[in-house]
Amino acid sequence: MSLSKQIVSDLTAAMKAQDAGRTSTLRMVKAAMMNRQIENGGELDDDDMQKLLRSLVKQRRDSIEQYEKAGRQELVDKEQAEIAVIETYLPQGASQAEIEAAVNAAIAETGASSMKDMGKVMKAAQTALSGKNADGKTISEIVKAKLAGG
Repeated sequence: MSLSKQIVSDLTAAMKAQDAGRTSTLRMVKAAMMNRQIENGGELDDDDMQKLLRSLVKQRRDSIEQYEKAGRQELVDKEQAEIAVIETYLPQGASQAEIEAAVNAAIAETGASSMKDMGKVMKAAQTALSGKNADGKTISEIVKAKLAGG
């Protein structure tokens, strides 16, 4: 079953189970999926769906940052619950050790020696971690630390 069909099926199940939080989140995901299908002019494959879901998770994390600054804990909790639901449809995230190994390999591969090379290293590291659901912000922080320290 494709990822998009799985989400629609799970939405129906959540509605029947009267799980309000999950239903709300899956409705939002389905709306984003429909919008993306209209933009692309056709069905989304699983890769497109994973990109969409990662984008939705990133939006939620950005919102959490803003809500924490504003002291709105109830909204932080809501966003974190949405992330938890969305992440069930993504592959297991890359561990800190996997990300560091990919960054080290990318630095060696590109011959990077300073912050000027950050773009090359980021691109190589993200390519190495594609399909592992690695957070770009985490990769960026590790790259900065390695290049600043080296």
